[in-house]
Amino acid sequence: MIKENFLKMNCAIGEAAKKYGKEKDDITLVAVSKKHSIEKIKEAFALGQRDFGENFVQEAVNKIITLDNTDINWHFIGRIQSNKTRQISENFNWVHTVDRIKIAERLSKHRPKYADDLNICIQVNVDFENSKSGVSSEDLMDLCLAIKDLPKIKLRGLMCIPKIRFEHELQRKPFNVIKNLLVDLNENNFDVDTLSMGMTDDFKAAIQEGSTIIRIGTALFGSRK
Repeated sequence: MIKENFLKMNCAIGEAAKKYGKEKDDITLVAVSKKHSIEKIKEAFALGQRDFGENFVQEAVNKIITLDNTDINWHFIGRIQSNKTRQISENFNWVHTVDRIKIAERLSKHRPKYADDLNICIQVNVDFENSKSGVSSEDLMDLCLAIKDLPKIKLRGLMCIPKIRFEHELQRKPFNVIKNLLVDLNENNFDVDTLSMGMTDDFKAAIQEGSTIIRIGTALFGSRK
């Protein structure tokens, strides 16, 4: 089942990229493996999948330690608690959900000297939802300025989780907002290149608006335990 799902998803990504004039190779598929077994991750890895996303620190660290001899890129995509920043910074390659300077400073402080810089995206609360984390678009520039020169972390771009919309054109709107915010950052010399946006139900609209990372879970691994 996993093999069939991954083939189907990679085909769908390629078709969307072609339809909207994008390069498939510019789009990274992050397989969201939270609450899925190490065996499923190994199966996806054997198919060539290298980027995996996790939401829960302790579950993720157990998997990362077990799969330490692989070249997996681990992406943290969950809500960040201050007391978990050391474990996140020590174990992940990417963090997509930075939304305040305190978290960025702690990730910077705890990143091991021997490790490559930690890639981070700032989560923007594009629909102003109280139930979701994320900085407002108005406060984004100030946060980026505060983060810019912190050691051992590299600001790569922006991430969002819009509210659910069912029509393609409506799905595009929040992604377009995030795309334009990235353009603004580059016009202010931030040199950012990543748009982490799009999940199972809206990844085609995200690709149309320039997403470079899409985060897919159930459509790849099936229902979670």
